[in-house]
This record gives sequence, C-alpha cells and structure tokens, in this order.
Amino acid sequence: MKHILLDVNVILDLWLERGEYQLAEKLIEDAEEKGVLLWVSASSIPIIEYVFIQQLKKEGADSEEAREICRKLFELLFEYARPLSNFGFEQPALLTRAVDIEDAQIALSMNCLHGEKCIVTSDITFDNLGIVVCLTVADALKWIDEKDSNPKENSQIPFIDLKAQQDSIRPQLEKNIYKVLHHGRYILGPEVKELEKRLCEYTRAKHSIGVSSGTDALLMVLMAWDIGPGDAVFTTPFTFIATAEVIQLLGATPVFVDIDPRTFNIDPVKLELAIEALRKNDANIYPLPRAGTSNSQLTPKAIIPVDLFGLPADYDPIMEIAGRYGLKVLSDSAQGLGSEYKGKKSGTLGHATATSFFPAKPLGCYGDGGAVFTNDDELAEILESIRVHGKGKDKYDNIRIGLNARLHTMQAAVLLAKLDIFPEELEIKQKVASQYTEQIRQQAPHLATPYVPKGLKSAWAQYSVLAQSNEERNAIQKALKEAGIPSMVYYPKPLHMQTAFSNLGYEKDDFPVSVGTSARIFSLPMHGYLKQVEIQRITQNITKNLLSS
Repeated sequence: MKHILLDVNVILDLWLERGEYQLAEKLIEDAEEKGVLLWVSASSIPIIEYVFIQQLKKEGADSEEAREICRKLFELLFEYARPLSNFGFEQPALLTRAVDIEDAQIALSMNCLHGEKCIVTSDITFDNLGIVVCLTVADALKWIDEKDSNPKENSQIPFIDLKAQQDSIRPQLEKNIYKVLHHGRYILGPEVKELEKRLCEYTRAKHSIGVSSGTDALLMVLMAWDIGPGDAVFTTPFTFIATAEVIQLLGATPVFVDIDPRTFNIDPVKLELAIEALRKNDANIYPLPRAGTSNSQLTPKAIIPVDLFGLPADYDPIMEIAGRYGLKVLSDSAQGLGSEYKGKKSGTLGHATATSFFPAKPLGCYGDGGAVFTNDDELAEILESIRVHGKGKDKYDNIRIGLNARLHTMQAAVLLAKLDIFPEELEIKQKVASQYTEQIRQQAPHLATPYVPKGLKSAWAQYSVLAQSNEERNAIQKALKEAGIPSMVYYPKPLHMQTAFSNLGYEKDDFPVSVGTSARIFSLPMHGYLKQVEIQRITQNITKNLLSS
C-alpha cells in the first residue's frame, strides 16, 4: 500500500487555485483511482485554517464568510484525505536535531504507516532528517504510476495483513482509543455495549455478550447449560483444541465425530451414528471413547459444530438431529463471523454461537476477545452473570460460580473501528478466494480447492487447499517459503491423537477423514488487502514446484 501526505502549501495552493493546483487535483484523482491513501497532518489543520482565512480577508471577505468557506473546504478535504495524528514524541533525540520540530514530527508520524510513503510538498527542506521521501506534486504523480510494478522475487507476502488494515482505519481507530483514554472506563465501558448492539444488528441475533476470548465464550455457554461430569458433548476432532478443551475442563466427555471430506466440517450422518452408538453403548455403530467414564453412564447433552475456515457447518440436519435427541447446539464460529447459511448469518444458526476476536480472525481485535450470540433471553442473562464472577444484582451478590471473562473496553473500541469496514472486507475476500480458485484450477487442477455448498457463504478465515499427498504438501510449502510466501497447516494432528485427549482412548484410525485431511491440507495467505499480482505470484510458485517435481 502507498501513502501520500499533502503538506500545508499543497492544500493552500489547491484551495486558493494558485501554483500547481491543477496538478494537485489530478494527484487526488489518481490516488483515489489507484488505491493510494491520502493524509493530512492533524497539526497542520489550524495552520491551513488561519492562513486561508487571512488570505480571504485580504481579498475582501468578512470573517464569517471566510470561516464558512473554510469549513466547507475542510469537509471536502476529509472526503479524500485522512487526518494523521502526530507521533514522534518517543524519539526526542531525533526531534532535537531537526531544523523544524513540527515538520520532523510529521515525518516521524508518516513513518509509522506501513508500506511506501511520501510527503508531497513545495518545501524541499521539509524533512532534513531523511525519514520520509519528499516529492513535488509532479514527481508524486509519477510515483503513483509506479504502484503496480511487480514485487521483488522473494519479497515477503504477509499471511494476514493486519498492518494494511490498520492504516486503512487509523483515524477512526485512534479516535476510538483516545475516547476510552479520556473517559477511563476500561472494564465494560460504553464501547462494549455499543459493540454488542452493533453485533446484534449485524448478525440479527437478539443478544450479544462480549467476553474475554473465544475459548471463554464456549466455556461459558456450557457452564450456563450445566454441562459437567457424566455428560457427553459431540464435536469434531479436526479443529483447534479450544473446541474440545472446554468440554473436558468441565469434567464432561468429548465424543468425536469425523468430518465431511469436502467441507471439513462435522458430518451430520456420522453425528447421528455417534449419538446412536452412545445411547446404545455400541462402538460397532460408531467409534466411542474407550477409557474413562463408562459410555453407558454418559448422557448426551450437546453438539458443538465448528464453522471451520469460515464456512458454516451443515446446520439444517444438525438442528433436526439435535431436536429429535433433545440436545443443545453450540456453534463454534470462532472463524465464522460474517459467514452465511441459507440466508442466515453466523450468530443465529445454533441455540448459541461463540466467536473469537483473536487478531487473525475475520473480525479481530488487538489482543484476546470474543462474544456469545443467542436468541434465548434466559441464557443471555446467565451469561452476563457468569462473565462477572457469577454476579447477581451487583458484583458482591454472587448467585453462581462464574469467571472473570469480560471484554476489555479498549478491545471493543478497536472492534468498533474494524466493524465499520467488515462487510466491505468480506466482499473483497470473496473475490480473492474466487481468483485463487480460478488460477489453481487452471494451473494445478489436481489440488483440491475449497468447496462451498450452494446457499452458503464463507467468511474466508483461511483459504485451504488439499495436496495429493503429505510429501507433495511439504514440497509445495518448502518452495513457497523459499519464495517469501508463508503457508500454514491447520491442523497437523487431529484432537483424538493429541496427548491432552489420550484419556479418551481413541485410536488413530477411528476418524480416517480427519487423519487423511491433516496430512494433506495447507493454507495460503488470505486477507482483504491481497493484490492480484500477489495471488498470481503465489499460484505460479505452486505450479513451478509441481512442474519441477
């Protein structure tokens, strides 16, 4: 991403129609067309206002008229340029060496942005510290045209580009954070309530409860449902440990169910077999835990389907099965916020939905965070109690055992800024996924690209591909790494093979689809700021390796 800061003289020339103002107009048009972000230093705003109004007064305007013209021009300015807060105070040694401390501070602030950047100015001495490139308007127009040049052969492509996202929302992000610093309500402050309200509007869920992490979101719902020793909860072994960890933390027993080979989500047909096997205590129907509590003593209580990689599980048959057997459904949508299932958004597909705001998730904060969605009034009330140590009418009236599981106000402030662009980012990721799929099918058709069933929409937390073998996957990953392209394996070992669940006594071959998938799957860079040229570079490197092997 490229950034341009417009200096005071450039903006004044533009407003007063003097000097190179026509070139400045073209610069603004070209920047918008080519996705270059424009900035104006916040410290420059009062200078621009003062000089412009004084000039209008010299030309005969009265004070009120001049201020009104200035106000309208600022409104126009902030339609295409973002205010840049002044930093630099963390480097006082540099500032004291500067000829102009304010200019040096602007340069240091500009340097905080990620990517290529320049300051457009008529003052060639602007940055005597040599921190940021300074260009004339004419040179900046040429610089913009270099935007689509090919990246270096081995330049690093980020797996998830949080830096580019941060730059795109920096003004609102800073505004939200400063607001929290000013009111000082760091625990369950007003931003948490505002976020919960907006998430309800987005998901169309009746209740949204902000919590400390996606793991606590899962745990709290199971606690609210009184799940514990002697209870069985059905879930997938092909997921992150948190999904099953919370079951075992409460003394309940995870009962694993294999996945659909195309969606990687829990297989509803196998789910019903597992429920029947447990009810009849017959492992011949479907593999059951072989150790610990006798299966005949276990009571089926709940199902935790996972919306893996951002794709919703198959909820119609899951909810139908749950209804017939009297089970609760807790959607683990840690990766799925923003996804859709037959017109319904994640957050309304189970009896309750847990999501995560871990930084790498589709909607992520700058630390840990999560939320629970539900339409159940009683459950929502219990969850609000559990997240504050089981409080009743106040925090010293404890009516149940709970947790310290509150979403921090600062994280809510970050999420509010990100939520503004969340729908747009999701749409961009749909296009990125389509480009990936098209190119991989053309260049490496034997690789299995992600399958999205009709009527479903993925949030694209990951873009995951299946190689034909473990050896092929390893070779592709090695070649990508050498080319500066990261890839990840989610998940290299299914949960039933993890030491943490060895107490259940499952065997490796109990869930063959999960085992086979974990040996061949790998994920490519996926985010809303991935350029087409980068997608081409990634897919070309995959093809190059396959042709040479």
